[in-house]
Parts: sequence; C-alpha cells; structure tokens
Amino acid sequence: MRSITMREMMNLKNIDVLDVREYEEVISGMIPGATHIPLGMIPGRVSELSKSKEYYVVCHTGSRSMMVSQFLSQQGYKVVNVMGGMSAYRGALNYEM
Repeated sequence: MRSITMREMMNLKNIDVLDVREYEEVISGMIPGATHIPLGMIPGRVSELSKSKEYYVVCHTGSRSMMVSQFLSQQGYKVVNVMGGMSAYRGALNYEM
C-alpha cells in the first residue's frame, strides 16, 4: 500500500476513487464518479470492490482512509491512500448521492 497527496491524485486520469466518509459528510459533495462506502460498512461491503482495480481511498483528512487502505490491502486489494483527503480537494463536486 502506498500514499499520495490529494494534489498528486488530482493530476491522474481515469482512476477509481473510494470515498469512506459518513453519509452526513458526503452531502457536502463527492468527487464525481467516486464509489461511496462509509468506513464502518467496509467489512460487510468489501465484495462490491474488484481486486483487479486500484482504488484511491479518500476521507476528510486522510486518517480514516489510511485505516481502510491498510484493511483492504490485507484483504488483497490494490489501494492508494490519499493524504489530505477532501479537505485538500479543489476540483468539481457531485452532489447527487
């Protein structure tokens, strides 16, 4: 598992973003195209993710995404923790959940 900054992630194209914030947090907007699975639901919904994809995991600041990234990595998923999280995101937002 590796980590990158939000700025580095924003320079990438065609990536799979996994947003692990809670429902009340995502109403303020999500990265367009991101998959939303709240942190506490990850163990029960891990089967919704593909082991053939690489996921860029985001939360608000990067702490919860680090925990999820470690968990998913141990389960055999390819993940990248995004440090700084949504607090560092300066792009377009999707408000339709």
